[in-house]
Amino acid sequence: MQTVLIVIHLMVVSAMIGAVLLQRSEGGGLGIGGGGGFLTSRGTANVLTRTTAGLALVFFLTSLGLSILAGIDRKPASILGGSGAPQAPAPGAPAPPAPSGGGVLDQLGNQPTQVPRSQ
Repeated sequence: MQTVLIVIHLMVVSAMIGAVLLQRSEGGGLGIGGGGGFLTSRGTANVLTRTTAGLALVFFLTSLGLSILAGIDRKPASILGGSGAPQAPAPGAPAPPAPSGGGVLDQLGNQPTQVPRSQ
């Protein structure tokens, strides 16, 4: 379900980008609007404006649906609870014994380490 909604969401996004790019510039910040050319009548501007508004509504609804679907599987967890990740042993406490796999590295890891004395 979530995959289908994501695909619909991406299709709506690309259609909305196209609808916005097709709209006639009103000579805003760049000052390069106006002039004759493709889709210059006011009727097509109304159609593009309505299309953009409709696509924006569908975009909003799919975004809301995706956020609801993402929150369904989420389970609340306490940050103070004892369950969760295993806790590290306290400093100075002996380390738990390693599982004996019989390998060379396991045998070397069980040997006591010698600390060199400073003179």
